Formats: sequence, C-alpha cells, structure tokens
Amino acid sequence: MTLGLLQCDHAAGEFLPIAGGLDAMFRRWLPGAWRVYDLTAGQRPAARDCDAWVATGSRFSVYDDVPWIHAFAEFVREIHAARRPFLGVCFGHQMMAHALGGKVARGPRGWGVGVHNFRVLHKEPWMDPPLDSVSVLMSCQDQVEELPPDSVVLASNNHCPVALYRCGTLLGIQGHPEWDPAYAAALLRARRERIGAGRAGAASATLDTPRHSAEIARWAAHWLARQ
Repeated sequence: MTLGLLQCDHAAGEFLPIAGGLDAMFRRWLPGAWRVYDLTAGQRPAARDCDAWVATGSRFSVYDDVPWIHAFAEFVREIHAARRPFLGVCFGHQMMAHALGGKVARGPRGWGVGVHNFRVLHKEPWMDPPLDSVSVLMSCQDQVEELPPDSVVLASNNHCPVALYRCGTLLGIQGHPEWDPAYAAALLRARRERIGAGRAGAASATLDTPRHSAEIARWAAHWLARQ
C-alpha cells in the first residue's frame, strides 16, 4: 500500500537533530511505502495518486486565509467524496472538520500539551488491540468544536472532547502519536512563554508517562488498510 504524506509544516532547524523532519517521524511511527507531498510549497496530488493518505500537524490554523490551506481543504473534500482512506493528525484532524462542515476554534480550555489520557468511547474491530483508554502526546491550541455530519467520536477527555473521530473513510486524532518525548520537550521549552510557565512545566512532568504510540500505529494501519 502506498501512503501519501501531506506535509503541512516543517520542523524548525534547531529541532532536526532531535527527531528529523516530520516525514522522518511518520516513517518511524508507521512504516510503509511513503510518498511525501509538501502542501506548504503548493504541491497538490490527486486523490487516486496513493492508496491512502496521512496529514501532519502544523503551526498554522485550518481557518487561516492562506492559499495552500484552502487547497488542502478542497483536497480533503475530494478524498472524502472518493472514499479514499485518510488519517489526519492534529492539524489534519482539524482540517477534516473544517473542510466537511464542522467547526474548529481556539479551545476554551487553553493549550493542550504533554501526555494526555483519553477514554475510548466506542471500540471498533479495527481498533486492535482493544483498549479502554489511550495516552498520547499533545500540543495544540485549536480543537474541533463542532463535528462534520455523520461523524462518530471514538475517544475523549474533559480537556479535548473530540480526541479521536471518524467521518466516512477519514479518521482524525488530535494528539501526536508520531512524536517522541525528546521532541515534545524541545517544543515545550521553545514555547514556554506562549504556553505559560505553569502549564508548560506541568506538561513537562508528564513526558515520562507511558504512551500508546505503537498501539495507535496499529489502529492507523488497520484503518488505512480496511477502507
């Protein structure tokens, strides 16, 4: 299966020695035959060009008035109409809602950072191994506030009610299962003033918490293969 990575940002140069670029993080997390498309540079594939699609996080917001973001929204609608498998991570998760009739806005509960634990609300066959909850790294201000039509929330907590959801052949996760703690720690240090020292410090204290990145990778592989 050919996986198309829709790259919506680039790791800053000072972070590259920690974990490499965004494409390297996804290749480690979810092995496969990848093709990378830099959406920020104006690259625009067709939905049929790959068997399945994965969209990265971004420093941008999906509602920013930027040409490549508008083009990305149109591509998500194309994927949805063509019923191609898709996984949206953070920004990609939010773009699903933005493009398909939901709403994304600054979360009223502030920054979501560090390791968060989410209750699994619905267990589906592709969610193998089955889990009652999942822990994953987070770094976001925006959240999905209104779901697009015909969506199902699969995991949630009080800070992020829409942490994992599906809509047709599209699956979105607000967290970053592709990150490792060293990369998250570097971002927390760099964004300490923006996040606030107290919240950044509390988030840093969670980085040794066990996470379910490997289990979520299996879920993602099953989702992308079954559509």
